[in-house]
Amino acid sequence: MNPNRSKQLVQLQDLLSHGELRLDAATLAAHAGDKWFATHPPDAVALPRSTRSVSTILRFAHARRVPVTPRGSGHGYVGGCVPVRGGIVLSLARMNRIKEINGRDFVAVVQAGVVTKTLQDEVERRGLFYPPDPASRADTFLGGNIATNAGGPRCLKYGVTRDYVLGLEVVLADGTVVRLGGRTHKNKTGFDLHRLFVGSEGLLGVVTEATLKLLPRPPFRANLAVGFAAMAATIRALHGIFAAGFLPCALEVADAFTLAAAYRRTGSERLRGCGAHLIAELDGQESAVRGELAALEKIILRQRPLFVERGLGAAACEKVWTIRREFSYALRDTGLTKLNEDIVVPRGRLEELFRFAARLQKKYDLPVACFGHAGDGNIHTNIMVDFHQTGAKARSGKALDELFRQVITWGGAITGEHGIGLAKQRWWPQAASADVRALHRTIKQALDPRGILNPGKFV
Repeated sequence: MNPNRSKQLVQLQDLLSHGELRLDAATLAAHAGDKWFATHPPDAVALPRSTRSVSTILRFAHARRVPVTPRGSGHGYVGGCVPVRGGIVLSLARMNRIKEINGRDFVAVVQAGVVTKTLQDEVERRGLFYPPDPASRADTFLGGNIATNAGGPRCLKYGVTRDYVLGLEVVLADGTVVRLGGRTHKNKTGFDLHRLFVGSEGLLGVVTEATLKLLPRPPFRANLAVGFAAMAATIRALHGIFAAGFLPCALEVADAFTLAAAYRRTGSERLRGCGAHLIAELDGQESAVRGELAALEKIILRQRPLFVERGLGAAACEKVWTIRREFSYALRDTGLTKLNEDIVVPRGRLEELFRFAARLQKKYDLPVACFGHAGDGNIHTNIMVDFHQTGAKARSGKALDELFRQVITWGGAITGEHGIGLAKQRWWPQAASADVRALHRTIKQALDPRGILNPGKFV
């Protein structure tokens, strides 16, 4: 740390409450990265307890051009909260209060550091429902979900985080506190400014509080866990479900490599020798769900699955999802490095995507494991790499180049949930036109003219 920066941070420490600015080596190291590979230690970690403290930090940093990297729980997969320019990591971990759950207005008011599952459990106890369900919901903060516009399996029917953000409290780069949107479920007063900050990856402001839309909790859930010999039959079953007019709350698929790894981790016998797997889940009134489940099963049986297992009720459904949530960890258990790409293709391209992944695997001699949210085309396409193997790094880079090039050609997106961060900077110019990139820069300049917020990322 340069002497001038050190002096600045001592001055900031005097402006904050005791313990809100940490300079010790252990805290700096713990806030140097996320679940991606890159790390860089900050010069300080701010742990504010209030919006007023966040405002003080940003006002101070703006005046002195000190970089500030906002941070949620650090469970991102693209290096989005790596403080590549040093400066201050601003963690929202201590701002973790659920301020209100209102069953008459169907809203929850939460601070940014509330864990997603904590809110879900609280609202469900009251007969309410907050649908967005990222796989790491037991660890992620709602502020981080908002910064990345997180999704999850249920977004097929219910939409992503953006669709539940009614209002935000945001601290801008210069310390100004603004309240955007509100608590009504319709609002057309001026621009939809609160939506601008959803998915902004900490580049435009710091979300400190959110007013979130709630729904009535569906009284019953049921699902089908289905094994197939090959992915082609799985995709035909999926298309058959849509063609028959059904919209399940989730349709998840997984390929043979993923299932073999999951079998080794979980010991689940139904995954042994399975070439592809489909989870179809429904929710709603019990009589309707049971009837629709029987109709879905008939559609699926036309594709001659290896097995079909029913899960009736929340407890039985959760047993299926418990195994699904192990997929990512199972791939790590292989000892290979998992390059986790959350690409999205138009729904009609799913079968082509799986065929393309098989060609990539053969061409570059690297396993490619695919699983994820087939209902909306968001498939986690994981290039599995042994970096100790000669030439593996170069081959994996070429495989990623080819994957993203093809996804863009199909009219898809290079990220559906995780964001650009550091990991996808290389492909940002391919994913967005020159005019679109210029518009991003214009917005960034307007809201953060000194470029202090999350510098070194894609804008």
